Amino acid sequence: MTAAGRRWRSGRAVVERRGARARDLIMIAVSLLGPIAFAVGMRTSSHLWQVTVPLVSAVAAVALWWRRSRPVLVTVIALVAAVVTHVPVALTFALLTLAIRRRDRVLAVLTALAIANESVHALASGSNWFAATIGSALPFLAVVAFGAYVGARRDLVESLRLRAETAEAERELRAGQARLGERTRIAGEMHDVLAHKVSLIALHAGGLEVNPDAGPEQVERTAALVRTTAREALEDLRRVLGVLRTDLSTDGSDLAPPPRIADIERLVAASRAAGVSITLTCDVEGTPPADVSRTAHRVVQESLTNVHKHARSAATDVRVRGRAGVGLDVEVANREPVAAASLLPGAGLGLVGLTERVSLVGGRLDAGPTPDGGWRVAAHLPWPDAGEAS
Repeated sequence: MTAAGRRWRSGRAVVERRGARARDLIMIAVSLLGPIAFAVGMRTSSHLWQVTVPLVSAVAAVALWWRRSRPVLVTVIALVAAVVTHVPVALTFALLTLAIRRRDRVLAVLTALAIANESVHALASGSNWFAATIGSALPFLAVVAFGAYVGARRDLVESLRLRAETAEAERELRAGQARLGERTRIAGEMHDVLAHKVSLIALHAGGLEVNPDAGPEQVERTAALVRTTAREALEDLRRVLGVLRTDLSTDGSDLAPPPRIADIERLVAASRAAGVSITLTCDVEGTPPADVSRTAHRVVQESLTNVHKHARSAATDVRVRGRAGVGLDVEVANREPVAAASLLPGAGLGLVGLTERVSLVGGRLDAGPTPDGGWRVAAHLPWPDAGEAS
């Protein structure tokens, strides 16, 4: 809410509060004027009665100040005053407030008592039973009906206001969750792409470090590969950060095109250029769905990234097989590395994210050490045929 809106709402609350108190004062004044005039006109009555009527009426009238916070108590006080003074002005206002605040058994009982009290007074003054009952019931019933209508309308407006506020809050919550989910997805893209590129850079640099006697041509070729990989990593980072700044991507349209099965060959070629011995076996019939292709690409990418980090000297086998109706199987297995030291630190979240990616497409992932001291990552991804997909 803007500052102007808050000021307007605060000013409106002040006006409503002052207007409510002004109505309270008017009701108190009207409740006092009737009994005072009634007492002044009772010249033939005793002095005690002339004092009792204004005093009791004053108590009932002043109690109207708390009619909103204590409507039942105020109504009971006004009823007692009406029984004593035979003047139901304060009782009428109290019943009106009670009908606005609550419409239940308490209201029905107090209304019936008020009607009975007035009927008794009317019968005592000489009216017949029918006229006394009807004449006493109609005014109170009209006041209670009007108060119930006002109260029901206020409750309806309040429920609509609360419903609108709840809907707005839920909409903001859903928007926030969507933004959070999108940023989480983009963070996964950053991890998959940048970690792979940075691991390649570290692998190239490690090759120069372990081979200090390399000739100028080898150094120049390795430096060119490092420069090219670093530039690609910066471009990927710039693109992802641009999405985060604009906050326009809701379906991945601002990111790079989704990878395909054919892009796995480029991953393997980049790792081979970095000095990793990799064999690739790709036997895929047809074109898998986009989400299956993307997931398979990420499985190979994350597995090769781990090879770059933790098993740079280990021979690695990459196998991708599958067809529609059977599924797509992706396996990356490396042998025991000669060098035990890792080039880059790992957060241990790569396989966690990979497991989540595979589960999102309904597949399963197995990762763990092999009997010969290596490591194996295997994923099975569902690939329905055209008939099942439709």
